[in-house]
Amino acid sequence: MRVTTDFWVSALLRRVFSDGGFGAVLSRGATEAGAVFILCRDRLGNVDLYGPAPQTSYDSAKPDERQFSLVESSDDAELIDKRLDRERRFDPDIWVVEVEAGSRPLRDLVALTTP
Repeated sequence: MRVTTDFWVSALLRRVFSDGGFGAVLSRGATEAGAVFILCRDRLGNVDLYGPAPQTSYDSAKPDERQFSLVESSDDAELIDKRLDRERRFDPDIWVVEVEAGSRPLRDLVALTTP
């Protein structure tokens, strides 16, 4: 059984905060099944945008686990904003969560794949 997006985002933020990091919901989407995009900023100003991984990336042993892949990486925040605007035009129910990881990197908090 897959948990709602609202619950999943809350759990992610709780994990980030418990590791000494910071996280915030920038855009709230559909409560039950909205797609999640994660912005990860580092201290040098670089921004990585992760989005839902393609269906081919999912493991049949863990069909309910949310998978993410790198969508965009840049030190230009405007480029990332334009990408998110395109995603919103395609699906207005997306969630955008910004994370500054604490003691554990993002790859330890969510399942990251390479498409």
